Amino acid sequence: MASPVRVWLNRTYAENVFFMDQLRRNPADRAVEIHATHGDPDSPVLAAADTADLEPEGLSPAGYVEYALDQCARRGIDVFVPRLHQSAVVAHRAEFEAAGTALLAPSPEAVALFGDKVIAYEAVRAIGVPVPPWWRVRTAEELVHAVEELEAGGDRACFKPASGAGGVGFRMVTRDPFSLAQLNGFPSPTVPLPLVVEALRTAEEPVDWLVMPRLEQPEVSVDCLTGSDNRVRLAVGRTKNGRRRGFTLHEQWLAPARRIAETFGLHHLSNVQFRMYGDRPVLMDVNTRPAGGLHQLALCGVNVPWAAVRLALGDDPGRLEPPFLGQDYAVVSGPRPLRPVSVPGQRPDLSAVPAPTPVPEPARSASAAQAAATSAPVGLT
Repeated sequence: MASPVRVWLNRTYAENVFFMDQLRRNPADRAVEIHATHGDPDSPVLAAADTADLEPEGLSPAGYVEYALDQCARRGIDVFVPRLHQSAVVAHRAEFEAAGTALLAPSPEAVALFGDKVIAYEAVRAIGVPVPPWWRVRTAEELVHAVEELEAGGDRACFKPASGAGGVGFRMVTRDPFSLAQLNGFPSPTVPLPLVVEALRTAEEPVDWLVMPRLEQPEVSVDCLTGSDNRVRLAVGRTKNGRRRGFTLHEQWLAPARRIAETFGLHHLSNVQFRMYGDRPVLMDVNTRPAGGLHQLALCGVNVPWAAVRLALGDDPGRLEPPFLGQDYAVVSGPRPLRPVSVPGQRPDLSAVPAPTPVPEPARSASAAQAAATSAPVGLT
């Protein structure tokens, strides 16, 4: 009987509880034991793991690599899926491999390239993938110039950090003065230009922003699984248009995603995001990690996390095709259990708590009410 595969996820997103679920429900019926670490004791990934540790605070990237190597040795980790300090970790791939741990992450060159959106846009444009117009902005004067250039062409300007993940720091610029209209309803990502200019002129720390036109829906996130030979094994697009989500295999989205993954060594799992600029798709972002919504591809009959672990271990799954495309769906949140805390305000002793059993349906009783909300897909008609 094969020994369990030990997989470690570090400081990952709450949605990756579904990534963990899929590893355990793999089609090979192979035993999988999952180790998780996080800085937040209330992260649901800690409760979903078989073993868990709170990560030490204040480690430098080099210090974190030493911590990670120690975790892999002590826990017997077969596959490490790094998110925190990914760049530093992949630069030491040989040391992890010498310790018997495979890294489910791209090459150091790819991580460095896509860590800076401006450099990434330049590189991607050079291989023929369309990108939107953009300006790198560090001063108030540069911001005003970029906004005026975009508005002169009929576009609405937005900005985001030149490096960063997800939608953190994304804002849309308006010429409308700040008023009660912007305080009604839910908070908006729209900010008046004069307020941003004043904030830049009085800021003590410099900014490094990417200013570009607001891109339109649909948004298509192409999840790619790529081998170390730079050959894509799987590419499926997840579409988003308002609340409605779906899947696509249309080459206008998949072909440029494959070209990026194969050209720049986006080994293992990556996510390439597109939106519309006028009547054509353009690149929005590239993530060198598993996307939070990767588990949604289960609706297409594929278990991508398990295929990625197989590939990391040298068991090449070959070219994968989804047997079907799932129906359109929406994403809603639901409860997941957390590690118990014996004293309010006390950080839990994770080493003393066994891994929890899955939450049955319907939800557990109020006595087991400690939970965090995670998002799962439900079908639409």
